[in-house]
Amino acid sequence: MTPDKDIPDASDTPAEAKPLTPEEEIDRLKLEVAAEADKRLRALAEADNLKKRLIKEKEEFVKYAAEGVLSDLLPVLDNLDLALAHGRSIAACKDVVMGVDMTRKVFLDILARHGLEACGQQGEEFNPEVHEAVGMQPGGETPPNHVLQVMQAGYRLRGRLLRPAKVLVSQG
Repeated sequence: MTPDKDIPDASDTPAEAKPLTPEEEIDRLKLEVAAEADKRLRALAEADNLKKRLIKEKEEFVKYAAEGVLSDLLPVLDNLDLALAHGRSIAACKDVVMGVDMTRKVFLDILARHGLEACGQQGEEFNPEVHEAVGMQPGGETPPNHVLQVMQAGYRLRGRLLRPAKVLVSQG
């Protein structure tokens, strides 16, 4: 029940109704003042909540503004990883592999300054929140339900999963 409903309105009183005494008029006016003060407090609280919500939304927007650009750059990292994986087995590519490895490291350092971090490592327990299983294999010494091999690295942006790691999971 709001205070507005407790306040007798002068327009509601019939014309032949008895006029209010000064004390009754003072009480009516006090109720009106209390109702208006309550409305004012509610409006201030709503404005304060709106301000807090907008600040929080702005912080979230700024925090994850680079998400689209970083997602678009992940295939570049994947290609550098593939070049390293294939080039390491060829002795003639030693210098190229070293250059690609240095480029990858510099690129990862730059991305890390913007909040990107790799997730999903070999040997850790399978977690469907950060891993995407592409298959299961007997794992030898790897315990069951642990990552046997990372097929494609996963990444997080400031704690938020950007892409899950594609992994092979040990059957035990």
